[in-house]
Amino acid sequence: MLELRPNCECCDRDLPPESREALICTFECTFCADCASGVLEGVCPNCAGELVRRPVRTPAMLAKYPAATKRVLKAEGCGPLKAA
Repeated sequence: MLELRPNCECCDRDLPPESREALICTFECTFCADCASGVLEGVCPNCAGELVRRPVRTPAMLAKYPAATKRVLKAEGCGPLKAA
C-alpha cells in the first residue's frame, strides 16, 4: 500500500492525498508536478526512476488506511541524479 507522503521532497509543497499534482517513483519518493517536470525532468533524483502521477485513494479507503504524516525533504537540495 502506498504511503501517500504529504509533501514534495524538493520544495516542501503540501501534497494532500487527493492531490493530482503528486508524482512518485517506484520507491514512493514524492514530488510536485512543477519540480518533477522542471528541475527533475521526470526522473527521480534518488533512484533515477521514472516519475508518474500518484494514484488518489478513495475517501473510504483513506479513512481506513490514512496517508503518511512524516514529511521527507532532501537536505542537500534537489536536482537531477548525478552519475557516480
